[in-house]
Formats: sequence, structure tokens, C-alpha cells
Amino acid sequence: MNIVYTKKHLTETVERIKSEAKRIGFVPTMGALHEGHLALMRKAKAENDVLICSIFVNPIQFNSAEDLERYPRLPEKDIALIDGLCDILFMPSVSEIYPVPPTETYHFGSLENVMEGSCRPGHFKGVAIVVNRLFTMDCPDTAYFGKKDFQQLAIIRKMVEDTHSTVQIEAVETVRETDGLAMSSRNKLLSEQARKAAPFIFQTLTKAKELTATKQPQEINRWINEQFNHRKEFRLEYAQMVNGATLEAISDYNQADSIVICLATWLDNIRLIDNITVRESCK
Repeated sequence: MNIVYTKKHLTETVERIKSEAKRIGFVPTMGALHEGHLALMRKAKAENDVLICSIFVNPIQFNSAEDLERYPRLPEKDIALIDGLCDILFMPSVSEIYPVPPTETYHFGSLENVMEGSCRPGHFKGVAIVVNRLFTMDCPDTAYFGKKDFQQLAIIRKMVEDTHSTVQIEAVETVRETDGLAMSSRNKLLSEQARKAAPFIFQTLTKAKELTATKQPQEINRWINEQFNHRKEFRLEYAQMVNGATLEAISDYNQADSIVICLATWLDNIRLIDNITVRESCK
């Protein structure tokens, strides 16, 4: 595995790959890698000639200095984990990505104003800026993202459309622990007691999906809130059944071809997100 640290070195490497007419698959990460990241990488490796991964904790997508400071950083373990799978690992410094303060602006309409957008103002602007910069540096044919960050996936697809990028976006199913908890770098921050409680999140989503056979969307939203109200170790931030394409809340199942239930909750002072697909679009 070739590890590069500068934009110049990466650009030179990518130019050589492109001159050989090889396809590039790209998996951007913030490190603290787990099986969910590996699933993205394996798919990218299988579908392309060269796999480029990045590890960069993007400061401009965090809403608090405390959250940024405690985000897990395990570079040595990460390198050992993906050595032999990843062909090129890009590990830039903050100054390499942002030699001057970024000034790009993006407008995602309702996509950025609901759920995560309303709870974390400016977050998706930070995500869009770093992903677009990485795309420009890596020049990938296809980039791979997990469905756990469902709203982020929608934002990135919109950014690609708005910037007329040629990068294809591939969504990969959420990878879960054996007890159902969605794999996340933040799981490493949970106490032992909180980790035991965490599977309740997906258990509730699973039951909520089953209830769609007899309950309307707004009833489902209320039911989820009630379940979390009975579990004082959790602090539910939102639970919403939405149109999978627009992320707009729905009140009737006939309003959308694709339907997803999304939620965010705090546990042990750690913010966790998850979702479950109720209906996938046939289009």
C-alpha cells in the first residue's frame, strides 16, 4: 500500500494511473476504521482497478470543538487494517486540504434543512466542501458511501449533480454488529453499559417497520418517541419517516416510492444515527 500525504504526490500518482486507462474506486473516511469501512473498500476493490482511500478528520463539518477533539484517531491501527486491501492511502494534514479558509458555497434546498441539517447547521456544507476537494484530487471513477449516513448520501449525490461531476456514487448497505447496532467509529466512545443498551436503536427501528402494516407514518413517529421516552439513558433528537428521495416528512404511504425511517439519539453523551428502509423505489 502506497501512503501519500500531499496533494502534489497524490495528483502525480493519479495522473500515472489515468495514463494507464485504469479505473479508480475511492472510499473517503475519517479513520477509526471498522468492518463497515472495509465493506465499502471490498466493493470498490472488486469493481475497479485501483482503490484509493483517504483518512482525514474534517474539522469544518463538526459543530463543536469538543466533538472534533474527541473523535477517535487510530492511524496505526487503520493502516494495519487496510494494508493489502487499499492500493493508495491519502492521509493529508488540515493545511494540505485547507491551505486557506474555504469559501465554497453549496445550496441543497430542503435536503440540508431537515433532520441532521436542522440539528447540525453547517455540517453538510463542510461535508460537501471536503468531498468535492477530495474528488478533484483523486479523480475517481466511482466513490463509495454507506447507507447509514443516509442524508449525507443524498447531499453528496446532489453535490455531484450540481457540480456536473462525472464521479459515480455507489451506496453500500449498512454493516451491523451481531446485535444489530450500526457500525460507527463513534461506537468506540461508548461505555460498556451504554454499548449494551445501544442495540435498542435498531430493535426499535425494526419494530417500527413492522408496524407500518397497521399504522400511518405519523403514528409510527409518535410510537418511536414513546419507546425512547421509556429509556432514560437515551435522548432522542429526532425520529422521522421520510421520502427517500427528497427527505421530506411523509404523512401517507402514497406520497413516496421510497420510504425510510431515520433517527438520531444521544447515548452516553455520544450522538448515534441510524435508519431503516421501509420501501425501496422500483425506478
